[in-house]
Amino acid sequence: MITALVVDDSAYNRVTITRMLEANPLIKVVGTAVNGEDAIKQVLRLKPAVITLDLEMPVMDGFAFLRWVMANVPTSVIAVSSKSSDRSVFKALELGALDFIAKPGGRVSTKLHLIESELITKVLQVADVQIDNLSARARNREHDVARKLPEIGACLGGIELIVIGSSTGGPPALQHLFEVLPRLPVACVVAQHMPQGFTRLFADRVNRLSAYAVKEAEDGETVKPGHVYIAPGGQQTEVKRGADGLYLRVSRSRPEDLYAPSVDTLFRSASEACAEHLIAVVLTGMGDDGSRAITGVRARGGRTIAESSETAIINGMPAAAIKTGAIAEILPLPDIAPAIRRLCSGGV
Repeated sequence: MITALVVDDSAYNRVTITRMLEANPLIKVVGTAVNGEDAIKQVLRLKPAVITLDLEMPVMDGFAFLRWVMANVPTSVIAVSSKSSDRSVFKALELGALDFIAKPGGRVSTKLHLIESELITKVLQVADVQIDNLSARARNREHDVARKLPEIGACLGGIELIVIGSSTGGPPALQHLFEVLPRLPVACVVAQHMPQGFTRLFADRVNRLSAYAVKEAEDGETVKPGHVYIAPGGQQTEVKRGADGLYLRVSRSRPEDLYAPSVDTLFRSASEACAEHLIAVVLTGMGDDGSRAITGVRARGGRTIAESSETAIINGMPAAAIKTGAIAEILPLPDIAPAIRRLCSGGV
């Protein structure tokens, strides 16, 4: 049984979210709270396994609560906040929130039922969360970013493209990676499981915080060195080779697609386009997306890296990729940027 605490200043939202969660027999809501200050008292008393957290609240908001809970009682937190807080969810993830869901229709919404399936799915995932890694990442972020690596003038390793796949816990991991990684003379394409609309906001955020030119991928655009392309949420992104080099193909997802964007789809197409001139990286995430295509990357001579269980927030995706035997390097997150730089510098 997964115990949950619902934190929201709206009585309607608290009742509705509680009813949705308790519709699943594996979840029990053990309490509710009206703001961050109240939530602290409830956490100390009830010790829930997961917390659904509104970000915009009086007295003590969700951000202040996140700082407290990660420092004192590390707990899986899912931000459930209004669309007006779109950009704020990335701050919440930085502070230690595991994932987020946007409330449809505003802060007090009569459309909350639309997120029921997604909310239950995310809450059920908490059994696989490595809480110590989650709190350590939030605690060590500033120290890790201070380790920014020196730039290199040319890519001597024959690497043409870097592709990265991630899911739950991925946004802070990606932000860390691009803050630390110097601007390399190669391009990078990222498939991060994220809803439509948020990928553009995420790209804008990473663009402001890193040395890279980061943007949401667009259909038909040329892949340029020194640029990072974030695959749009709700669509599929592939890398193709044309007469003038690499370009992106962005298309509608199919009803049968489990993930959109799909890491497997990105990796498979990139491997076909770049063969041995590719680096493929699997970061934290639920499920096994990427594990099918990673074998093709290795078979064609591409370099492969997976985040180790030492730092992965959820070890599902990296572990599935490692299980295939196609991963050459299994590294904690702080060591992945140096490994990418080494491979681009001609190292082995």
